[in-house]
Amino acid sequence: MATQTRPSTPAAAAAWLARNAVDCLPEGELERRLAAGRPLRVKLGIDPTAPDIHLGFTVVLQKLREFQDLGHVVVLIVGDYTARVGDPSGRSSTRPVLEVAEIEANARTFTDQALLVLDSSRLEVRFNSEWLDMTMDELFSLTRSVTVAQLLEREDFARRFAARQPISMLELLYPLLQGYDSVAVRADVELGGTDQKFNLLLGRDIQRHYGQPEQVILTMPLLTGTDGTRKMSKSFGNYIGVTEPPEEMYGKTLSIPDASLASWYELLLGAPPPADASPRDAKRALARRLVARFHGAAAAREAEQAFDRRFVRRELPDAVPELEWERGDGGPVHLPALLARAFGISSSEARRALAQRGVRIDGQTVAGDQLDVPAERLDGRLLQLGKRRFVRVRVV
Repeated sequence: MATQTRPSTPAAAAAWLARNAVDCLPEGELERRLAAGRPLRVKLGIDPTAPDIHLGFTVVLQKLREFQDLGHVVVLIVGDYTARVGDPSGRSSTRPVLEVAEIEANARTFTDQALLVLDSSRLEVRFNSEWLDMTMDELFSLTRSVTVAQLLEREDFARRFAARQPISMLELLYPLLQGYDSVAVRADVELGGTDQKFNLLLGRDIQRHYGQPEQVILTMPLLTGTDGTRKMSKSFGNYIGVTEPPEEMYGKTLSIPDASLASWYELLLGAPPPADASPRDAKRALARRLVARFHGAAAAREAEQAFDRRFVRRELPDAVPELEWERGDGGPVHLPALLARAFGISSSEARRALAQRGVRIDGQTVAGDQLDVPAERLDGRLLQLGKRRFVRVRVV
């Protein structure tokens, strides 16, 4: 991020913290909280529905870090309970239910990765199963805090209700459970993306119902994905994970549309693109900065050199890893399973890559509907995922 002068007054601190937010509500309340002179409790709730953090999520994490740098405490709530419900924000259908073991594994990974941005010395990590495993009397009290009419004002609920699409009772409960998280940790401020505005505002109503001061809400812009159109999301396949290999992170950054440069620079680096740089050079500078942030300056230099070898000079990587695959009963090799093992992705991601014609064998694109390949066609061949990832397969 660009270097900032530490603000010296509550008014200056409030203006600085809200400078790139979309909403800071109610107006003037953040300054009043800061003027109290005590560390604020700044809440972010995350549902560990996926194991990895992508660059889009770091926009909110970086804002939390700014609060920490001013002496405030971040309360990171891992929604191990709410993840079983599934946040309906921005959805046109009910989310699939995750297994508890998957949620717990994702939560561990997610928390570790958040510390790539956050300061552990000013961080509380809480799991909302601590308080959401409540009695029926407690649940009844919570549900009395809002009305069905309030919930149906939410844009995604209203749209689905008008279209006569299903809305489960669990989904209607989700905003209440998220709001009760604010009660449980006595949040002064809650952050989220712009798609979370309704939930954050409802949290204020629920705090008031329980006799607590109502939190300030801060919403941050949503980073567009590498496709330049939709928000960055693993489900859209347009994301860059913060722990992706340096070469992958570098190459994916270069693939973003020119029109995305200004917002990526502002949201990820806190500065505009270089005024005198072409889009190509601006992307290279952005890619170097991002790789250096998560992997170090040496890795950024090596990633750029590797990209130039492969895509400018059309050379293969210096060292292509090998993967041994057991022949088994001699039948065909199931490609999604091979891709998952070779590149550390899920089977669903592998199927999506195949459908998008992003898999090649010795340079030949694999048909999107071809899930099984004869073992002899793979032995000794170069398996490629996307533009930058290679493995030499040995069938044994």
